[in-house]
Amino acid sequence: MTHPLVVQLRFTRGEFVRGLDGISDAEAQKRFLPMNCISWMIGHLAWQEQRYWLFRAQDKVPFPQLNDLFAYGRQASTPPLEETWAVWRRVTEAADPWLDSLTTGLLQAPLAEGFSNVGTFLRRTTYHYWYHLGEAMGVRQSLGHTGLPDFVGDIDGLAPYLPE
Repeated sequence: MTHPLVVQLRFTRGEFVRGLDGISDAEAQKRFLPMNCISWMIGHLAWQEQRYWLFRAQDKVPFPQLNDLFAYGRQASTPPLEETWAVWRRVTEAADPWLDSLTTGLLQAPLAEGFSNVGTFLRRTTYHYWYHLGEAMGVRQSLGHTGLPDFVGDIDGLAPYLPE
């Protein structure tokens, strides 16, 4: 059975995708300073998932360009929307088998030598998605979008509380 914290991450990913549905490439590349553009946010979250679940946990870096383009502190950019969604999908798909293997015991172990435990990084990633989803909703409002998705989706059906 998938650990409840992984279920929450997957629900959060789904809400991130739902919150960005319907934006065009031009809209996704629009910056309202000092915020980053939406396409950068997508790439940034792909970078984070690759960094934690593929690199630190498994010593794999399938998309090294993410480190140059989307790492924390890198220069802002306005990448094409479809490219960032494509790499995000590939990173999350690559991370999922490892995430599916997590148990309560593994969540208590360090992600890598000298780092906090896996559970802390899992929560950090989930919260990071919500942070950027809120930022993206602000960008969408600045673009004049209306009728945006309500917070939060079908959590009762898709990710209800489950004891460990």
